[in-house]
Amino acid sequence: MKVHYLLAMAAVCALASAPARAQDATVTYKSLSPEIALDAAKAALADCRKRGYQVAVAVVDRFGVPQVMLRDRFAGAHTPPTATGKAWTAVSFKSSTNDLNTATQAPAMQGLRNLPNVVVIGGGVVIESGGTMLGGIGVSGAPGGDADEACAKAGIAAISDKLDF
Repeated sequence: MKVHYLLAMAAVCALASAPARAQDATVTYKSLSPEIALDAAKAALADCRKRGYQVAVAVVDRFGVPQVMLRDRFAGAHTPPTATGKAWTAVSFKSSTNDLNTATQAPAMQGLRNLPNVVVIGGGVVIESGGTMLGGIGVSGAPGGDADEACAKAGIAAISDKLDF
């Protein structure tokens, strides 16, 4: 009788712990819909146009994979890959590229600038909501990283009411 009781208790314990292990095997995350990513890119492009800048705007998902790329008619050929690189860098380091530019001035941090695909020029910003990173936006082509970043932030502001969860 005691053996049956121990076997039954062992089975109950094994079953009780199974859901915890199954939950640890997967993750749930939020991501931008293509429509919202496009809205952010359009708003950033419109903000730069209003300021007289011809730019490219890229939006990447939380993993750095491009979702949207918009290039204005007269933006330079270098601007699409630069905008994508800025967005990827912001997501990868979970920081704006303007902040990374400042941080990598220190000799101990300068090596980050030499990593593949890293673009440490202002204009890449993380898209967040509720403390969760959803993606990144990068702008290239305005006269300086601060101007690129201002347009990127305008893109995020345009979708912020749709991101609250």
